[in-house]
Amino acid sequence: MASVSPLLLLLLCSYHSVVAHAGDGQSYKVLELNSEAVCSERNAISSSLSGTTVALNHRHGPCSPVPSSKKRPTEEELLKRDQLRAEHIQRKFAMNAAVDGAGDLQQSKVSSSVPTKLGSSLDTLEYVISVGLGTPAVTQTVTIDTGSDVSWVQCNPCPNPPCHAQTGALFDPAKSSTYRAVSCAAAECAQLEQQGNGCGATNYECQYGVQYGDGSTTNGTYSRDTLTLSGASDAVKGFQFGCSHVESGFSDQTDGLMGLGGGAQSLVSQTAAAYGNSFSYCLPPTSGSSGFLTLGGGGGVSGFVTTRMLRSRQIPTFYGARLQDIAVGGKQLGLSPSVFAAGSVVDSGTIITRLPPTAYSALSSAFKAGMKQYRSAPARSILDTCFDFAGQTQISIPTVALVFSGGAAIDLDPNGIMYGNCLAFAATGDDGTTGIIGNVQQRTFEVLYDVGSSTLGFRSGAC
Repeated sequence: MASVSPLLLLLLCSYHSVVAHAGDGQSYKVLELNSEAVCSERNAISSSLSGTTVALNHRHGPCSPVPSSKKRPTEEELLKRDQLRAEHIQRKFAMNAAVDGAGDLQQSKVSSSVPTKLGSSLDTLEYVISVGLGTPAVTQTVTIDTGSDVSWVQCNPCPNPPCHAQTGALFDPAKSSTYRAVSCAAAECAQLEQQGNGCGATNYECQYGVQYGDGSTTNGTYSRDTLTLSGASDAVKGFQFGCSHVESGFSDQTDGLMGLGGGAQSLVSQTAAAYGNSFSYCLPPTSGSSGFLTLGGGGGVSGFVTTRMLRSRQIPTFYGARLQDIAVGGKQLGLSPSVFAAGSVVDSGTIITRLPPTAYSALSSAFKAGMKQYRSAPARSILDTCFDFAGQTQISIPTVALVFSGGAAIDLDPNGIMYGNCLAFAATGDDGTTGIIGNVQQRTFEVLYDVGSSTLGFRSGAC
């Protein structure tokens, strides 16, 4: 078999795992590599929870409803953007974020950025859903982000280049019978005014603006309209979103963004009365398969392993959890819980998991000890535990499990361990920096955010 690039290995391979036990007593997973770039939904399993479910796909894969005509980003480009996002999140929590007595993520005493004025890096967002907006409903394909609150779509008028090219037509407010601009007098506009947004100069319509960590921006009219999810019975009337008329820095062909954060403007908060302030998603194992996003279903956690959800009172957008150890090859590393005292943000938009240096060093050493049959390879951007898989059709890697507070352990899927030819983890600046659980580690799990009961859940093999 000819060697393939790490990026092709990452995006196109289909992984099949078998847990095996070696003579050293450690557990391993066998990965069979298949480089066929085809869309397959045969492994997709719907959510185990009640609620409303929509299909979710990788935006760069063959299942994407908006396949890009542009060249796919390289692995190095994606990792560079990922680092920008991670650094932005960590700056929000400051270098010495800690968990207070109530078990919440707590920010240090520094001035905080306002969530709707400064969002996370947008170019790392990898997963899209399609929804209907307006009456009659117009299909909009949007990226999802647990690190954003304000949802938005491109709206007419929005001449190119002020707005980026998209596959379908721009959403036209004039053609929707249920569209309304939010007025300056509305409470929703008052929430935006403290961020430098607010009233238009002449028409008294509320204006919004979001500037992301990578420098991209979107500005326009804060609006209301009917949002349709999986069917007419699941319509969200009066859904608040940004109608974007001026943008910069966007290069994909999606129509906008759906904010799943914990702030007041997010889809989750706006639909709390109908769906119980909870949602879940399953990120597919590869770009060639599909997952799902479900609103609702909180309170029924059968089949999930759960841990306490951590929140920040000062930065309500993000959801967090606290690790207490990591297991490699079936054996826990025996890390002190104090190593993870800063807590970790669970984020759909960050690709690579960030660990405190003490934890990452122990993980890397234990993982390399179980990979002696493979030659080491040069570091790739932020990833430095890499191997040479050239010519391989099958590889064997040690199992990796994340152990959360309360003992909840999730045994990662093989494609949640490797990113191309490297271990899909990186170190934070120091042990006091907030960690991040990235989307690679979340693949194939149904991840439940039950905000109402402050619970995070994980169900394996969901997609």
